[in-house]
Amino acid sequence: MKAKERRSFVDAAVAFDPMMITWTGGEPLLRSDLEELVHGVHTAVSPVWMTVLTHGAMLSIERARSLWAAGIGQFGISLDYLDGRHDQARGIPGLTAKILATAERIRAEGMTVRFNTVIKDDNLDEILLIVRAAEAMRAGVNLSVYTDFKNGNRDHLLGPAHQARVEALVAELLAFKRRRRGTISNSDHYLAQIPRWVRGELTAPCESGKDTVHIDPYGGIRRCPDFPTDGPWRDYQGYEPIACDRCFYACRGEAQAPLRLNRFRDLVASP
Repeated sequence: MKAKERRSFVDAAVAFDPMMITWTGGEPLLRSDLEELVHGVHTAVSPVWMTVLTHGAMLSIERARSLWAAGIGQFGISLDYLDGRHDQARGIPGLTAKILATAERIRAEGMTVRFNTVIKDDNLDEILLIVRAAEAMRAGVNLSVYTDFKNGNRDHLLGPAHQARVEALVAELLAFKRRRRGTISNSDHYLAQIPRWVRGELTAPCESGKDTVHIDPYGGIRRCPDFPTDGPWRDYQGYEPIACDRCFYACRGEAQAPLRLNRFRDLVASP
């Protein structure tokens, strides 16, 4: 690891002084020096809530322990199906079984886990099953909606043919949250807006970059993970809202969510 690169992460964390940092990729666990990076940032800006988002194939209980000791407070694991479709989508045989087994072990040792699940055209019937699986192991779930903005693949887009199922799913998710706060980390507002986004009704400017920014290993900053880099983070002057409705990621939807009582209930609840 280059000392200059590590220093850039630490300097950026100190400059932005965030409440939360997510280490993502690509696949962040490919970095053998991730613990050192995490520890450096944790030491420089503590207290800060840090998570790592991984596809899970390289996450062992031993790696989880070392990252936890370095300063990680939550492991986010991508999980879109509970069966072989997830293995196929990721191109990694046996991945789903590994994810579930590793998550169980991580939770058994008192560390926290959240499944990051993308709502697609072919997993609408899987979403509540994933939520209930997470509930059973006292893990969390964060939901987002599939977009073709990143890869141009329109195969999993939600559209008019899925509208009734999407609305029914959102109603079930909100009902679940009323019964059991803490498992689903999305705000009620975000979930309620999903059918509107599918219908193309969300025309308000996107406020990504207002509360969250993305910084790459080279020091580049961007407002959205699917946008090109805007230059060095040291030149950051803030982002203005823009006319874009290509996605409904949390960095857009949650940035626009009002601070209502149910949001505070989400924040104080735990899986």
